[in-house]
Amino acid sequence: MRKLSLVLAATLMAGALSACGSNGNTNDSSPAASGNGDTGKAKDVDLKVFVSLPRFKNQFEQYFEQFKKKELAEKNINVKISLEMPSADTADQILKSRMSGGDSPDVFTLHAVNDIPGFYRAGYLEDLSDQPFVGQLLEGVKSGVTFDDKILAVPLESVGWGMLYNKKIFRENNLKLPETVTEMKQLADELKAKDIQPFMIALKESWMAESFPTLAVGALNSSANPGFVDRMNEGTASYTELKGLTDTMDMLRDYGGKKVFELDGDQATAEFAQGNIAMWPAQGPWFAEAILKNDPDFELGVAPMPINDDPKSTLLNLSTSTSIGVAPDSKNKEVALDLVNYILDQKDSSAFYQSMMFNPVAESHTFSPYPWIEDVTGYASAGKAYDDPRIPSGVKNVSETLFQGYYAKDMTAEQVVQAMDKAWKDANELNKQ
Repeated sequence: MRKLSLVLAATLMAGALSACGSNGNTNDSSPAASGNGDTGKAKDVDLKVFVSLPRFKNQFEQYFEQFKKKELAEKNINVKISLEMPSADTADQILKSRMSGGDSPDVFTLHAVNDIPGFYRAGYLEDLSDQPFVGQLLEGVKSGVTFDDKILAVPLESVGWGMLYNKKIFRENNLKLPETVTEMKQLADELKAKDIQPFMIALKESWMAESFPTLAVGALNSSANPGFVDRMNEGTASYTELKGLTDTMDMLRDYGGKKVFELDGDQATAEFAQGNIAMWPAQGPWFAEAILKNDPDFELGVAPMPINDDPKSTLLNLSTSTSIGVAPDSKNKEVALDLVNYILDQKDSSAFYQSMMFNPVAESHTFSPYPWIEDVTGYASAGKAYDDPRIPSGVKNVSETLFQGYYAKDMTAEQVVQAMDKAWKDANELNKQ
């Protein structure tokens, strides 16, 4: 609850809850060398940047152009950025393969809670604790990029997530958000009778399937099964303890239709934005920009997703997710550090974050909160939220295909539990090395 109160405090400070330098004054303390001085030929630097957010390609390209102009004007460094933007479904595997092969990008995105511990232990993350951007981080998001008492990344996405819903449909039909899986099914039947599609379910991309067990573990770890994650890390627990691991997915099979494994994120977003689908389970506002691009008047809501028939387990996940790190062995580390500091530039970063509809993460982020952030703030204030637990990235990677297979009835619940237990055991063994 102490962490949760920190998140809430950050929310109040920023006017909201939840991919470097800063203004001219702060940038003077940046560690980058000054190129070849104020006169003479500019120093050429080729920076390799890996960003797993291809839907924001235009925003990143524009922001990096601003950085290049700033670096040239202030440091006399001519920066060429080689930008790689794989899909979220393949980025993790590509990045880890590159790093293990000694071909790490200079700057790269990673999931704060999932990846930072493993990446840091493997020697893949530069300690950024002494960088200028750290001083303006909101406390509620700082904890997400902190490990071993070190700041290891710049936070991009700070989100509250569980289930997206269409507020207009709920308001016009006088509907109440469900607090249990049984209520969710009853609501779905009521919506079908009104010729409204109850759910958007899209599992072509495996990471969307992984969201279901992540929510179940997080909610149960904070309700019926306190300390579950810690005990799994100690090797003294099992997924057999969790009552509700697959309940939501079991119920959704009756409403998913035949296109579940044909829809990727972009396609599902476009369909959801058409306005005739009530709920999108196991999702968060990371698709908000694309939804509102399709329909600027769309009334997007965020709520906890029921995972069983206990309302006490219907909680919102608060997470610092996509963040940016620096490779310790970068040959252009000084410029790489300049770039990650510019991500939170006191003058320019507010517009950058707002263009992607991300939440404020720094004291200089003063833009107005989005309507769905008010939803998140309300749940956090009411104690209906929890800090995203650190589930090993290897466990989450395995659960992606497991839960795709489970939804398709290619695996039983018992097989899923056995495989998840093994994946966590393997992660524990890896961490001992």
